[in-house]
Parts: sequence; structure tokens; C-alpha cells
Amino acid sequence: MSSSRSAQPADLDLVRSSYDRVADAYVDLNLGDITTYPWLRTAVDGFAAAVHGLGPVLDVGCGPGDLTAYLAERGLDVSGVDLSPRMIEHARRRHPGHRFAVASATELDLADSSYGGILGWWSLFNLPRHILPTVLADFARALVPGGHLIIGTHLGDGDIERTEAYGGIPVTWTTHLWQPDDLRTLLTTAGLDEVAELRLPKSAAGVPSLVLIAQRPQPAS
Repeated sequence: MSSSRSAQPADLDLVRSSYDRVADAYVDLNLGDITTYPWLRTAVDGFAAAVHGLGPVLDVGCGPGDLTAYLAERGLDVSGVDLSPRMIEHARRRHPGHRFAVASATELDLADSSYGGILGWWSLFNLPRHILPTVLADFARALVPGGHLIIGTHLGDGDIERTEAYGGIPVTWTTHLWQPDDLRTLLTTAGLDEVAELRLPKSAAGVPSLVLIAQRPQPAS
């Protein structure tokens, strides 16, 4: 069983209810459409090419499922999970035939060496800083040798306490900003090797963006 279950349930409940409230607006704003972000799409396309044929892919924090469906169109055996039941309702409605489930990143209990690729695409920045290392270790363990993890997150220092989002909808969550060196250290500690990095000074959220791609090493021959 994953040791990341030490996340506080009350905190998760606040985040879950917040994303349930903003889910409809998120879909209306079409924020999950990767095709509107050409540099981010390039990173996702590279990830898709790298993990093709390695095994199933898991989109953790899939929201309304747009990125999950995008990857499926590129030949990946991909499924999505999200903390928010309302987001999963949208995912199932918008992308019938794809696999989606309600689940927290802290409670996945993934089998060892079971995935060719895992995504944490703007879905891990709400996790408390002391929880993220264990979640990343779980992801690393779940990847097959040669498998890849891609993380997209907000770049910066400190935390932002959010009380509203997506047009003034009330929310309660903390956005933890990350510097590349700090996140890279967590990935290395989890047993992953960084293979690519992308920084964007501007983003739709008004905060600089960071994408890191890391790989579980192949065993020494």
C-alpha cells in the first residue's frame, strides 16, 4: 500500500470540493485543450513518442479528460484519474469510450513496474510539499524501466493561497510554486533521471510554467 496515504483527508476534501465547483467553468473556458498551447503540446508529443509501446499510461489529475483523449489519439493505452467527481463526469461525457475514475494522487496504490508513462500535468501543485516526494516515489516505482514521468506545474517561489478561480468561483486550495532545481532534486531522490525541461515565462494562468520529464533508468547490463 502506498505510504503517500499520509496526506490529510480534510485538506483533500477542501481541494476536491473546490475543483467540483470550478469544473463547469473550467470546461466552458476550454482550458484542457492542449492544442491551444503549442510549446506545451510539443512537450506532450515528445513524451507520447518516448513512452509509445512501453505499456499503459496514467494521466493523474486528468480533469475533464482532454489530454487523456489527446494521448489516446496518438496510439497510447491511456486512462485518467482525478480527485474531483465532477471533473470525471465531464471527462466521461466528453470522451466516451475512454477510461476514467475518481481517485487521489495520494491513494493510487500502483503496482510495481506497471506503467510505461505517468503524467502529473498541472495536477500536483496542490499537494503539500511534504507529500509530493512520496507521491513521486510511488510514480517512479510504478514505471517500467525506461518509462517516463512528465510533470507540468507553476514556476516560482513560495505559495499562493487561492480563494477564487476561473471567474471568481470560491475555492480553497494552496498553489505551491516550484523551482526546477527543487523539483529535480525530488525526482532524483525518487530514482528518476531528468531527460528534458521546458520553462515558459508566461502562461494562461498568469504564472510562469515549468515542465520536467524524467525517466526510470534501465537496469545496468
